Parts: sequence; C-alpha cells; structure tokens
Amino acid sequence: MSRSRDTQISAAALAVAQESVAQAVNLGFQTATGDAASAEALERLDRQVHEVRNREASRQLERSLRAMHSGDFAKGEKLALKALEFDDKLGVAWHVLGIAREKIGDFAGSMHCYEAALKLLPNHDGVAGDLGRLAFRLNMPEIAVKFFAHYVQARPGDLEGVNNLACALRDLNRCEEAIEVLRPAINDNPEQPLLWNTLGTILCSQGDGKTALTFFDETLRLAPRFGKAYHNRAYAKLDLGDVEGSLADCDRAIAFAESAEDLATMQFGRATTLLSLGRVGEGWSAYKARLSKDLSDAPRFTIDAPRWSPGMDLAGKSLMICAEQGLGDEVMFANMLPDVVEALGPDGKLTLAVERRLVSLFQRSFPNAAVFPHKTVAYEGRVYRGAPEIEDWSGVDFWAPMADLLEVFRPSLAAFPTRPSFLTADPARVAHWRRVLEESAPKGPKVGLLWKSLKLNGERARQFSPFLLWRPILEVPGVTFVNLQYGDCSEEIALAKAEFGVDIWQPPGIDLKQDLDDVAALCCAMDLIVGFSNATTNLGGACGAPIWMLTGAASWTRLGAQTWPWYPRTRCFITPDFNDWNPTMREVGAALRERFPAA
Repeated sequence: MSRSRDTQISAAALAVAQESVAQAVNLGFQTATGDAASAEALERLDRQVHEVRNREASRQLERSLRAMHSGDFAKGEKLALKALEFDDKLGVAWHVLGIAREKIGDFAGSMHCYEAALKLLPNHDGVAGDLGRLAFRLNMPEIAVKFFAHYVQARPGDLEGVNNLACALRDLNRCEEAIEVLRPAINDNPEQPLLWNTLGTILCSQGDGKTALTFFDETLRLAPRFGKAYHNRAYAKLDLGDVEGSLADCDRAIAFAESAEDLATMQFGRATTLLSLGRVGEGWSAYKARLSKDLSDAPRFTIDAPRWSPGMDLAGKSLMICAEQGLGDEVMFANMLPDVVEALGPDGKLTLAVERRLVSLFQRSFPNAAVFPHKTVAYEGRVYRGAPEIEDWSGVDFWAPMADLLEVFRPSLAAFPTRPSFLTADPARVAHWRRVLEESAPKGPKVGLLWKSLKLNGERARQFSPFLLWRPILEVPGVTFVNLQYGDCSEEIALAKAEFGVDIWQPPGIDLKQDLDDVAALCCAMDLIVGFSNATTNLGGACGAPIWMLTGAASWTRLGAQTWPWYPRTRCFITPDFNDWNPTMREVGAALRERFPAA
C-alpha cells in the first residue's frame, strides 16, 4: 500500500471521528487487541528514537517514552511536543505524540498525529496498527479494516494483526471473510486463546450461539482468566436463553477485567443481564454504568443545572430531562413521563430535551411541558450532548438523563401501568392515513412490516431474521402488507415480489426516517404492525398501535417477562435461538391467519 493511499484513509478516519455522533453506548464484542503504549511497543519506539540524528529531539523523545513507561501520558505529550519544536518533520515524534494523546483521551488529536506519522515514516505498519485500533475503538470498522489489512500485509503471520482484522470484518457483517482470515492462523496456532475467542464472536454474530459456546469454552480452557471471553460467552448464553449462566459469566468477566474501559463495558452488560432476569430495580441501579467516563462512546452531558438523583423529592420542582441512548430508547423510556408529571404536581414544571424529529410528538403528548431538541456533537473523539436551545436555566431545579428516573418510577414489572399509550399521535394525520389506506391501498387488513434496523453491526445483526424467512407471513392471503421500514429497502421489496409474489405497498408522501410525527400517525392507522424492535415499532407501541414484536430468548427490554411491559398492546413472539428463525416466523404466519381469517 502506498504512502499516499494511507494518507487518504487517515484523512477519512479523521473526518469520521470529528463528524460522527454515537447515538447509543456500544455493548458489543470488543475483542480487538494490542496497546499502542504497551512495554513492547514503547521499547520498539525507543530503538527508533536512538536512530534520530537530532540530539535535542532525541533527548526529549527519550524522556517522553520514559514518562509513558511509567504511565504519565500527559508529561509524555508535553515532551513529544518539545521534540517536534526541534524537528517538525520527525515521523517517530508524531507517532509518540499520537500515542500520548490517545492515552489521555484526545482521540481526534491522536489521529492528526498518526496521520502525520504515516506521511513521514518509510516503514509505518506500526502506525497503521495503532490507527486501526483507534478507528475500531471509535466504532469505525470500515476504516479499521483498511489499516489492519495494511498491518497484516506488512507483518504476515502477526496474530494480533490477524485477530484485529477479523474483528473489524465481523463488525461489518463480513463474517465469512473474517473466518477465512482466522482459519490459517488457528490451524497454525491452536493454542492461542485470543483466536478462538474472536472466532466465537463471529459465530455469535451469525446467530449461532451454540457453536460459539464451544469456541468460548475452548478459549477459557486455554486462558481461565480471560475476562473478555467470559463477557462474550455471556452474550452467547443470553442468545440461548440461559440468563442465569450469562449473569455468572458477567461476574467472572468483571473479576478479570484488564482495563477501566473493559470493566465499564462489562458492568453495563451485567446491568442489562439483571434486567433480562427480571431483577428490575437492581438492574436500573446498575444501569448507571452506561454513562461511565471510561466508555469512549458514552455521552458527556453539557447541562448547567444540579443533577437529580433517586431520593430527591420532585413535588413542586422544575425538572429538566434529557433523553439518551438511541431514538428507540428515547421513546421507550418515556413510558414513565406521565408518572413524572404527576410527581411534579400542579406547581412543578417539566422540560424535555429529545431528538429533534420527536419534538412535535412529545409536545403534543405533554402539552404542559417545554420541549426542546437536544444536540449531540463529537469533539476530540468524545460524544457530548446538551440542550443549547434552552437559553434560561435559572428556573431549573434539577436535571436528569431520562433513564435515571426508571429506578424510581419503574422499579418492578408491577410498576408498569396498563394504559395503552403514553404518546399522542396527531389525530388529523391518523384520520388522513386511514383514508389513504382505505382509498389507495389494496383491500384487506393493513399490516405494517419492519424487518431491520439501520444499525446492523456484527453484534446487532443477529437479532434480525433473514428476509427470505418472512415467507410464512408474507404468503398469508388477503392481507395488505405496508412498508414501514425506513432506510433503503428496495432490495427486500423486490425480493418479496420475485420470491413470494407479494407487493409490499409503499405509503406515499412520507419520509419514514425523518417524518417521525407522521410515522407515528401512520402506525396508528394500521390494523397491526409486525416487526423487530426498532425506532418505528417503539413509536407505534408508545402511541398505542397493536404490535407483534419479534424478539430474542432473553431480550433485556422484556425485563424477564414474556410480554413487552412498555407497550401493553404488544404481543411477543420469542425465538429460542437466533440461528433458526423458521419456527418463530411460522408461528407468526399462523397467528396472522388466525387474526384475519376472513381476509
């Protein structure tokens, strides 16, 4: 790979780091390995520094590396900067500075430095490996693949590089390629637990939890103190419905965590596992791990008000709530907002910050609240969320991230009300869509379909059935299937026509991704919605539309129940194994025939 090509890739990585915004904390498989500041890596850099001809620059770099050896990365950064004052064309100095900045959390600054090092160093595979790990950490697997591939090409047989390339390919759902990358390395090095662990995560991404367990078991036979393997095995057990076994592995993972970031990720995973078990109050208490400062993709809130915590009285207070996580969670967690309004009482005031596309829906649903859009930005590799359109904070007594309130208002399954809805779709638009469906769509019951999420990395993709397996549903006679799926779904719609002879009707004049207030109204005009949990199913459920939810054996959002507590009009169809959706899809098809027998 040419130096100019590396530079182009690095520029793309930097642009993504500066402009991308994480919407939810990533709990998935984090198995890319290596450390830019490991003792071995720093010793290798030390040897390069000894070859530097500028003695003043070399002296500053030697001091910088000694500081980083002892864990003082801030000092290491300052000394590397001094070295660059003597020679700003010194590639190794830029590399050292990049490592120091990565370690102090300045990820965008680190990428700038790595980019400079790539331009200046004739042999820059080490920089490519560091950049690949940083891109992987920042959830940019497309960029990570390019750098890891370069690293492996320069260092064939390097197990760390092979493992990291396989991880990035897995997160792009290129699982067969990932397996082919790993296969020769495992054949030559069957005693390496890291490779078995990564192979397990790939099989888990494909939905094959049973086979994945075999590989995780082999990993832990070889390395009984491998914390990440316990964490990953916990996921496989959840997929198969073994929630107690998953919790035990979560505890083992935490005991053997190797870094603060690993520990925070594992603690968050344990919180959702507790929720999967139905230990709801305990789970919400542990759920605070989602905002740990040690998670690079956890949002930092820029809100100028005292933070509310459980136990503080809300009666008569002015409370600002900022929504968090992904859009579906913003909607789902709003289940308890009517209770919050009641707790505030007639003298209290509620202010909400929600995703901009949700403002009108939330304002209609809570007419006495002040509703603003929140804004999320990425800066130096970190995610920050605030509500800049709120100009006057003087009257706000407290603020809270939305999920903080669940511990008080939804401490158990019994605390979930049976009211059919908590958000209010626009009645005029509901009536409009009923007329359109009646006059323009084919005759018969109108069933909205949702079959995927826009966020389909390797960890999440396994939770969705392949579209070809929808045959038992799509072949139910007399039903008009309506596309509610946002994003590009032309391939699936064409496939339904070609394979099943079914025309999935497209609602006219609506952007299913952007026009969320109208999407909520369209959902309420449906006779039924069938699909997986994504933003639209959550919108429909919150507004009281009847939902048939396709869900995994131990989805944490069911809170240990066989129902969907957030939306009482939801019926769950639970698959015991992500590797075989066929029985579940047949069950849904049979239920649909029973629901609409005269269709």
